Amino acid sequence: MRTDRILHPELARALAELGHSDTVLVTDAGFPMPRAANRIDLGFYPGLPDVVDILRVLRKELFVEEVRFAPELKSHHPTMYAKVQEVFTGAGAPFLAAPHEELIEVWAPRAKVVIRSGSFEPWANFALTASTDPFAWFSGPEVTILPAYVERRRLMTENIVPNLS
Repeated sequence: MRTDRILHPELARALAELGHSDTVLVTDAGFPMPRAANRIDLGFYPGLPDVVDILRVLRKELFVEEVRFAPELKSHHPTMYAKVQEVFTGAGAPFLAAPHEELIEVWAPRAKVVIRSGSFEPWANFALTASTDPFAWFSGPEVTILPAYVERRRLMTENIVPNLS
């Protein structure tokens, strides 16, 4: 048995199969699931597991390039917004606004994996764009690092708190 790692076999496999720019959608308990979704349903009781707990674990397991969520999270649910900021501080991943309808119509069908939580929190749906390690890639002496990766390295090194503009 693995310790200090994801124990859920389907979730571990789905994360291992991710590539750069693939989408992981982490949802609340009521998110409408696309028929063809690679769905991993972790919710087993109201609030368990909480969406923020799932995000914390994913933050340990993946490099994330972007985090998309409904802009109402910042203005209408500031406690959860602060928790999500804490999770992604130093991740180098900017926060991008994606209205709830866009998460359903655009990001859900595009997701390589959809992880449903037991969360009953409003605006608790997040599209994470998988990335590569910006320190491992572009590290050779003959390689010129792309400006986006220079910026991600800076955000990570300086432990910058992301903010939805």
